[in-house]
Amino acid sequence: MNKIMMIVMLIVVVAISAGCNHVVASQGGISMTTEEALSLWQAKKAVIIDVRTPQEYQEGHIPDAVLIPLNQLETRLDEIPKDQQVLLICRSGRRSAQGTNLLRSKGFEQVVNIEGGMLAWRGPVVK
Repeated sequence: MNKIMMIVMLIVVVAISAGCNHVVASQGGISMTTEEALSLWQAKKAVIIDVRTPQEYQEGHIPDAVLIPLNQLETRLDEIPKDQQVLLICRSGRRSAQGTNLLRSKGFEQVVNIEGGMLAWRGPVVK
């Protein structure tokens, strides 16, 4: 009995730790950490869309990030690739979470919110 319980606990621990570095559901949306986003972006495995205002974008943005303010997202769907991983970022992660939910409701399955937004971003920034 003791051996069976230890095996079950080991399986649970492995299952939990295996999921730590993957995209997770959060507040009704899908998100990942800035570290995971940075890694994907540096490997050129994802496109980053910045949903902040033009003024916020000018104050500092991720190199090559595409600016599509949240209030324009729905009217600019044709600019968003459906065949690539798309990461949305804003200042703190709230607007990009809204954008992620919007795009997923429109059939964009590979869209992910970057948790913490630019406040948490530790990668390169262009000013």
